[in-house]
Amino acid sequence: MSTTPLFSTITITIAAPQQTKSIPFTTTPRFLSPFSGHHQLPVSSSFRRSSSSNNPPAPAPETQCPVPRDQQPINEYNSLSTSFPFSWASGDPVEYASRLFALGASFTVLVGLPVAWFGTVGAESEPLERVLCGASSGVLVVTLAVMRMYLGWAYVGNRLLSATVEYEETGWYDGEIWVKTAEVLARDRLLGSFSVKPVLNRLKITLVSLGTSLLVFALILFNINGDQSHQSSKEIKDRVIPGVYSDESAKSFEPDAFCGEPDLQQ
Repeated sequence: MSTTPLFSTITITIAAPQQTKSIPFTTTPRFLSPFSGHHQLPVSSSFRRSSSSNNPPAPAPETQCPVPRDQQPINEYNSLSTSFPFSWASGDPVEYASRLFALGASFTVLVGLPVAWFGTVGAESEPLERVLCGASSGVLVVTLAVMRMYLGWAYVGNRLLSATVEYEETGWYDGEIWVKTAEVLARDRLLGSFSVKPVLNRLKITLVSLGTSLLVFALILFNINGDQSHQSSKEIKDRVIPGVYSDESAKSFEPDAFCGEPDLQQ
């Protein structure tokens, strides 16, 4: 009778420690859980740091270029496109034409016409010739300005399209040549083909138009001067100078003495 309670008591005491020992192993620790955000954050951040340190950002093409910044073709293009008067050629066509017209008209009114009108003798009797001289001076000034623009844009365009760049480190005596990389060459040629060549074509058309205008002015002035010289020579020939023998004057005084002779004017 007394052994049964003792056995049951021992069983309870043995089972209790087993239950208490099995409790810690039934739960999974939080720091070992694959779904724990606290465990994944350090791994992802360290992975990003390691990946960023292994793959540094690629340097810009200009950092590998030994050419000084002010002699690089891309910087020369940026400086030229914002400077006076080269920026006119790359702007709006209407604004470009209006600025050239304003330049020519200003020079004609302020310089050309005063010099042509007051700097010559007999300007009152020849107003058309003086006006044409003043207008041609304005066209000539515009032609020189456009020629200067064309030379500047052509220089920058050649440096952009070329595969090499000539530069000077400290002066003319230590010139060097740098071969462009593939990235720099592709960028420069793209810029030269689509930004510089249209400007050069516009300047070429302008130069042809201005040259034609100068040729027309020159022909008109030549014809006017030719007519005036012919008229003045005819007046001198018809005029009788006292004390000087002339067949025309002798024929007018003694027409019978010249009967049967051919006309000396023919």
